[in-house]
Amino acid sequence: MIKWAGWIITLCGTAHTLGALTVEKAAHHAGTWFSGGLWHEDLADMSAAGSAYWLSLDSFGIPLVLIGLTVLWLDRRGITPPAFIAWTLGVWTVVDAVILPFTPWPLFVLACALLLTGIRRARRGDATPRAGLPRA
Repeated sequence: MIKWAGWIITLCGTAHTLGALTVEKAAHHAGTWFSGGLWHEDLADMSAAGSAYWLSLDSFGIPLVLIGLTVLWLDRRGITPPAFIAWTLGVWTVVDAVILPFTPWPLFVLACALLLTGIRRARRGDATPRAGLPRA
């Protein structure tokens, strides 16, 4: 369950970032990004290049990839991830679902449920030992 949660989180973060860069064509603004074109950007009156940057490279996609890969890394080493990862992602998911209901928030609910279930089973001794202790 923990492995599935890690993969779901990683794939959603990757899909968001790559989708923004390619499908949404955010990468077309890379010249502006790397030439200092956003240095004096007004967030209240955002340019197309600024919007594309916040949608792609500075979005939640890359941190989600890091969270997912961390969960997978811990699982491969037999370390149970801390529950705060699932709870924090779960709260963030609920806020996202309320503000933007047409996002893939159900996938994150699934990932959080799998992660919390896997953590609970590991702590009961069904799958792996408590957090921080390697599997035998």
